[in-house]
Amino acid sequence: MKNFRKLRLAGGLAAALSLGFGAAATGAEEIKVGGGAAPIENIFKKVEEPFEKASGMQLTLTSEGPDQAFINVEKGAVDVAAAGLSFEAWMDLMKQKSHEVANPKDFKFRVIGRDKIQVLAHKGLAAVKSLSKEQLKGIFTGKTTNWKEVGGPDLPIVVVFPTKMTGTTKLWREKIMDDGEWTKTNLQEVAEAADLKKKIAETPGAVGAGPLASQDKGSLHSPETPEVGRPVTALTKGAPSEKVQKLFDFIAGEGQKHIVR
Repeated sequence: MKNFRKLRLAGGLAAALSLGFGAAATGAEEIKVGGGAAPIENIFKKVEEPFEKASGMQLTLTSEGPDQAFINVEKGAVDVAAAGLSFEAWMDLMKQKSHEVANPKDFKFRVIGRDKIQVLAHKGLAAVKSLSKEQLKGIFTGKTTNWKEVGGPDLPIVVVFPTKMTGTTKLWREKIMDDGEWTKTNLQEVAEAADLKKKIAETPGAVGAGPLASQDKGSLHSPETPEVGRPVTALTKGAPSEKVQKLFDFIAGEGQKHIVR
């Protein structure tokens, strides 16, 4: 009986070790990255597999919005925070979120790419070929409530708002909405980029704004609109560690051929 117990315990331990959790299971070094939709969707998900193959390290990616990503890198929960914002705009966002950054110089940042915010609309709105800034402002503030007002079908406008994509929504509000308030009468909230695409695809009359990587010509329609470009910034608390520096070097070099443009 004792031998049976020993065998069972040994078997259970072996199974636990073989299953493991994340990088610990393979012995690979882990790099934890938190960030908004632009860096996660456009850059880190694109380089994840080739970087892991080239380096033997494991990337663990969390889409959580730039404000939460900053808080997490500040307290050491992630190695890298990333946002579709300049460093200055990121610090401004943290102020808006009532999070005081005692010494911004403690954080080392670099621009690792660029992104364009894309208008994403339901496929049934293909008749809407282009939208001006004024038309977009009317749609997202709620002044314009029916697609027929901008050359589309007689269909109510449904604005889809991603609550975790704070960098995207901040810049869109500044550049397109002239800091106007988001519509309240025809708004549907979702969490992040994947939810945004899904909700727009399944909701007639729906429209939203997301990173370039969210564009899906098979299930969504993207009319021509004024370009809203932005830097994609990554930061660390203090100088990047050796493993993080390897990730940055890969993104700047070999990783460029995998990144959405």
